[in-house]
Amino acid sequence: MNTTFQRFFGSCGRLTRILRWGQLAASVAMAAPVTGASAAPVSSVDGAPVQPSESTNHVIGHDYWAVEDAKAREALPLYQIIPAAKNSELTRANGYPKRTTFLSWYRSHGDNSGERYSALDQINRQNVTNLQVAWIYHSHDGAKNLQCNPITVGEVMFAPTAGNQIVAVNAVTGTEIWRFKPEGESRPAFRGLIYWPGDGHGQERVMFCAGKYLYALNPKTGQAITSFGSKGRAELPGVSEGEFGAATAAPAIFKHIIIVAGFEKDVWGFDVVTGQWRWTFHTVPQAGEYGFDTWDQPESYAANAWAGIALDEVRGIAYITTGGPKPNFTGVGHLGDNLFSDCVIALDARTGQRRWHFQEVRHDLWDQDITTPPVLTTITRGGKRVDVVAAGTKLGNTLLLDRVTGKPIFPFRLRRAPASTVPGEITSPYQPDPELPEPFSKHQFTAADLFVRDDTTETYVNTQFKSAVTDWFAPPAEGKTILYFGMDGGAEWTGACVDPQSGQLFLNVNHIGWMISLYRDEDPPEDFNAPKTPGRIVYEANCAPCHAKNKMGMGTAPPLVGLRFRRDANSITNQILRGKNAMPAFTNLPPESITALADYLLWRDRPVPKTDTKPARPRYNFTGYNRFFDNEGYPANQPPWGTLVCLDLNTGKLRWQVPLGEYPKLVEEGLKNTGTENYGGPIVTAGGLVFCSGTRDHKIRAFDKDTGKELWSATLPWTGSAQPTTYQVNGRQFVVTGATGIKLDKELGDAYVAFALPTDAK
Repeated sequence: MNTTFQRFFGSCGRLTRILRWGQLAASVAMAAPVTGASAAPVSSVDGAPVQPSESTNHVIGHDYWAVEDAKAREALPLYQIIPAAKNSELTRANGYPKRTTFLSWYRSHGDNSGERYSALDQINRQNVTNLQVAWIYHSHDGAKNLQCNPITVGEVMFAPTAGNQIVAVNAVTGTEIWRFKPEGESRPAFRGLIYWPGDGHGQERVMFCAGKYLYALNPKTGQAITSFGSKGRAELPGVSEGEFGAATAAPAIFKHIIIVAGFEKDVWGFDVVTGQWRWTFHTVPQAGEYGFDTWDQPESYAANAWAGIALDEVRGIAYITTGGPKPNFTGVGHLGDNLFSDCVIALDARTGQRRWHFQEVRHDLWDQDITTPPVLTTITRGGKRVDVVAAGTKLGNTLLLDRVTGKPIFPFRLRRAPASTVPGEITSPYQPDPELPEPFSKHQFTAADLFVRDDTTETYVNTQFKSAVTDWFAPPAEGKTILYFGMDGGAEWTGACVDPQSGQLFLNVNHIGWMISLYRDEDPPEDFNAPKTPGRIVYEANCAPCHAKNKMGMGTAPPLVGLRFRRDANSITNQILRGKNAMPAFTNLPPESITALADYLLWRDRPVPKTDTKPARPRYNFTGYNRFFDNEGYPANQPPWGTLVCLDLNTGKLRWQVPLGEYPKLVEEGLKNTGTENYGGPIVTAGGLVFCSGTRDHKIRAFDKDTGKELWSATLPWTGSAQPTTYQVNGRQFVVTGATGIKLDKELGDAYVAFALPTDAK
């Protein structure tokens, strides 16, 4: 096997190993037998023993202030390929997920597989237009974006409220039965909860996380089960308690082990009956654990598993997807591959030991988390049914892997990526650029992507665009703006659903440009109460409208914070007089004003605190998350801006893509089917339907799962804020969704809305 795809383990020091990390931008590794929760060094992709790999990164000793050699990077081969699993290596289907689970919705995302498929077919293509509101539940305890897919058990729905409570609601009438308020102000079950039916060792319970605790409630009374943990809750190890809590996604349960994924870091296993802690898997490895050498400075909040979990109940394997290293957009403080960030990870549900991992982006500088929860399903390859795990990513990729080995189902192509121009940064030489499964969105923003509606829009958009760096996988640059797709998807936390009969995966997708600017974060704080220097007066009159009063930049206007570290007075003067890209020339400024302005930007007109020591390495920050919008606040790229897609997992080919959502104002102007940024998520049913909400127009829609044709829609009181749930009570099928508004809305709400067919139209 090419050593490009082999982890580097040598006798050299840890720092040297990190700086010579190799060229693999997506890795699969099988775990050797282990005795603890963290695995030992692993075999490589094709099972060969691990061998040292030669690095092509240009590193000058241990100088953290060096700049990568772009010419050396360009000399590398353009592509590298991780081979697909051979047909003989594919894992035959074991019958999980069980078809009987598709008639219930006991866990957010349906069941432990996460397929979000229902075998109910009372509501179908022929009668879906007859759907009507069955009930609306208002919690009346606040207004807040809820992102939880509710669960149902029998005639009861369980869900969180805007007032940070858990409620039980009659699933037929929408009448509240009970409510429970966890301690603190963290949001309970922010992205999910689970029901456990109990057995001879423990009673049934509804379980979720809030703050830094895992709770167990009696589903009939809403009271805490005091035999679980301490008075009904078990503390999650080593985490903080923020607004969203230490764990947000729905837990998964294997026999007597409940598995919880951390919002900030780590994965834990607890006894589902007693609440006793059983194991921890560190998503940022600690000393002595596999992967520790992939960080030269491990972060305390990184590689977080906020998207979710899936579980193979037969094999006892839990699957986790993780976010990127932190902080975003700069990796100078954590050089290395940064395992287990941007990974799909398979863990032994009994022990927490790593079985394998697959990393999409190495040393992620673009906030390209694997955002969707894993989905377990079965597809047809080589004439046989095989078990796979799938996960959509912000990049627009679908990681489709063998469920037992972690090997890709299709060859996984890597492409040579640009080197960084930032002192101290060491990028990965290769980043993912797969051909199959077909990407459902693009990453690079080009001139062909620009969208203009009139002359004013055209001027504004083109001026902004020409100031940005748009190279494929361009690393964040100091004092420049990079523009690319995929910050909030591609795929988002709302995830995918799968029709297990056909192997078709359905996913809601965003396609919006994002602009990121990096700056050297070592300027002293600006004292805006101090007397204004002449240069500051010139700056506020001429520069602040684009670069902001605090010099942090706006849109594609780059930050001027830290300018003294990268420019001199001559270059500043020349640009003021001549202009550059979107910046006009200021020929009207007298020489003394230009000199004063340069002095202000370079901190030469006011005291700068002196330091006797040079920092060990540079420190950078970014100017915020900025969408690339036109002058009227609409996306500046070609629509559709949001889509619903269908991907055939058997072939890796996209079957259809349709716009998801509209802007009512643009529709009035004759511009339809634009799609909108969306955060709802689909479900699929045996009735031939895909239900999805989350769009800016506040609608929930039903689509034909075979063609993508929109068959029905209804307006919600606020934007749909999570995936719908479908269930059946007394022979009547319901579809219910949270409708509380999303982070894009100015107004939020407190509703759950249920739809059903009229009783005489079933």
